[in-house]
Amino acid sequence: MSRVYNFSAGPAVLPEEVLKEAAAEMLDYNGSGMSVMEMSHRSKWFEEIIKTAEQDLRDLMNIPDNYKVLFLQGGASQQFAMIPMNLMKNGVADYIITGQWAKKAFNEAKKYGNAKAVASSEDKTYSYIPDVSDLNIDDDADYVYICENNTIYGTKYHTLPNTKGKTLVSDVSSCFLSEPVDVEKYGIIYGGVQKNIGPAGVVIVIIREDLIPSDDEIDEKVPTMLRYKTHSDNDSLFNTPPAYGIYICGKVFKWLKGKGGLEAMKEHNEKKAMILYDYLDESKMFKGTVVKEDRSLMNVPFVTGDKELDAKFVEEATKAGFVNLKGHRTVGGMRASIYNAMPIEGVEKLVEFMKKFEKENA
Repeated sequence: MSRVYNFSAGPAVLPEEVLKEAAAEMLDYNGSGMSVMEMSHRSKWFEEIIKTAEQDLRDLMNIPDNYKVLFLQGGASQQFAMIPMNLMKNGVADYIITGQWAKKAFNEAKKYGNAKAVASSEDKTYSYIPDVSDLNIDDDADYVYICENNTIYGTKYHTLPNTKGKTLVSDVSSCFLSEPVDVEKYGIIYGGVQKNIGPAGVVIVIIREDLIPSDDEIDEKVPTMLRYKTHSDNDSLFNTPPAYGIYICGKVFKWLKGKGGLEAMKEHNEKKAMILYDYLDESKMFKGTVVKEDRSLMNVPFVTGDKELDAKFVEEATKAGFVNLKGHRTVGGMRASIYNAMPIEGVEKLVEFMKKFEKENA
């Protein structure tokens, strides 16, 4: 069977070059006589894999030396609890609610302290990013939390919030490594890798060292595995990590470097997204659901306004080799996730199919 164009929001498309490399090394990684799936995380081979992966990520993002890079488990959702457990020293945090994931993180934080929603776009089904230039930030806030790219709703912060000097924490799961980022603007920048970097099972946390609480500064009830210090002190090897996932992430970092880094990736992603957005703006049948100024380069939701027609489109698109286009139930319609590994040709062919469908169903 030939490869499909996979528009899944996650787990999502991976670079073919990476998959082929991993396939070639499946039975024997680097002369070890073993697959990476089989080797000890304490072996010299895996030590080289994780150290190289971290260095390549540092190179790609220009991560300063005073930030730790942690390869963890539990996905982004475990960070919803881990962040307040470790960062809520005053017991106060401010959240900006721009979608389901930010709301889930907010509700989790309320279990550990006084979490407050300082802005929200829930009133219009999260179809925009609220004004974040002059928020009512609490004087005692330990941090301000955002979900930077909203996978379900297709919105993206193009200007970071004015946190009034407070630490910014950002979930970047669905825009990770899609464009350059100034890491120093964040206290924590983290994301699950299954959308734009690797297979499900790894979450990468980039945290400024001064935010990692010592054992004396954290509630003694916080489990050992949910302390950033545990993983920082052990170079992400306190317990058996998701070794194969980290190995694939490392290959994707190499692939990104080979493509010219994050500046080149941003250019590639803008070109891809514009092909689809330009068509949505001129189409009489399909409409985007997000205000133009807040559109994501990674996730593009769109609708026809007719549920039966939406369902027909998804069914016919799937048969034509464009898969996982059904939108999230809270938005309906369709969603094309066009992450780094989606080739421009995939978006061009999708638009060709949409034009044909529009003509046939006008």
